Amino acid sequence: MRHLLIGTLLLSSVAFAAPALAQTAPTPVAPPAVTPVPAASVLSSNLTGLSVVNAGNETVGEIKDLVLGTGNVLTGVVVSVGGFLGLGEHYVVIDPSTIAVSYNETDKRWEARINATTDELKAAPAFKYEGKWRS
Repeated sequence: MRHLLIGTLLLSSVAFAAPALAQTAPTPVAPPAVTPVPAASVLSSNLTGLSVVNAGNETVGEIKDLVLGTGNVLTGVVVSVGGFLGLGEHYVVIDPSTIAVSYNETDKRWEARINATTDELKAAPAFKYEGKWRS
């Protein structure tokens, strides 16, 4: 009887230990990559809401959004053209290489310049905030 009791205890301890042996160790998760911000960089919060002016110092639009493509590369700048108090706005996506963004040290503010008129931007294909881009 004593051997039966010892045998039962051994079998039950193996049965409870087996699931623990079958478990795999959790996969370690890499910490997020941290990177310094170069002095020549600009933050998206500095751009959104920034007026866009042309060579004649005429305001032709306002930066509303940034478009990140594959690989998190900036592929477009959404600019609102026309409208008043949000009514009648026409959005266009501009190639980032055609907008010159700089920081004016004297005035302590960001500036955005483009070589286009309001009419040229209004004539460009419209971008619509809809589907997956609905805000």
